[in-house]
Order: sequence, then structure tokens, then C-alpha cells
Amino acid sequence: MGCTTMDLNNLRPSEGSTKKRKRIGRGAGSGHGKTATKGHKGQKARSGGSIKPGFEGGQMPLQRRLPKRGFTPLCKKEFALINLADLESFPANTVITMEMLREKGLLSKKSLPLKILATGEITKPLTVSAHKFSATAKEKIVAAGGTLQELPF
Repeated sequence: MGCTTMDLNNLRPSEGSTKKRKRIGRGAGSGHGKTATKGHKGQKARSGGSIKPGFEGGQMPLQRRLPKRGFTPLCKKEFALINLADLESFPANTVITMEMLREKGLLSKKSLPLKILATGEITKPLTVSAHKFSATAKEKIVAAGGTLQELPF
């Protein structure tokens, strides 16, 4: 009889993992009767008497007292960024396309145009096709004997 089967009706939460719910307003003997743990009178004791976060009793809230700063440019171009160090893993004389970068797991955002940045060194000639190149990246690719193919946006 020491072994019990695993049935849904035998399942219990582990010891100490659950607490009993505090039942308020159930008589003086419960210790939570009369005012039901809300104290005496005032806005928070009343029904529906919650105060919004940030409300300061009618005083101008801090969020509205502080100045607004910055803006979001409407014509900002976002790019998927790849560094030269990431391109070093390709064999020499490879034509690197966005599809190849996606297959290698270097590009995650499909819809964004690609920009090549100059972080890292490149030692072999590669043909790199991208929408944009940083000036230093262009120099490094050409210095290594590679070529650039700028794609239209």
C-alpha cells in the first residue's frame, strides 16, 4: 500500500507553495471585519476610491512639471548592421549577398536595408553587396582587394 498512483485527484501543491486568501469583511472574529482592513474614512476607504498612479492631490504632477526633451525624426532610416569582422568567416573571392548572411544567421530583420560597418579587419578579397557602406568599411574592403556592390533602397 506504500505506492500511490499518479492520478489527477491525487495532485496537491507542494508544502508551503500556496497561501490561503485573506477573507476580509467577514465579522469581528476573523480579525478583518468592520472596516475590512481599509482604516477609517477617507478616499481610499470608499468604494471605487483608488487614486491614479502619478496623482499628487491636485498639485501639478512631476511628469507635467518637467520639460519635454528630444524628438523622433520622421525621415530616419533604419539599417540592419553587419561588421567586417562578421564577413571574415567567408572564404576568399565570395560574393556576399543578404541571402547568404541570413543563412549564416547574421541577419535577422528581413525588411531592413543592410549597412556594412568597419569594426574588425578583413584580410581576403570579397565582393560585398549591401545598401550602404561606412566610409572606413569601403576603404578596408578595397584595400583587401575586394569590390563593393551598392544595392538600391
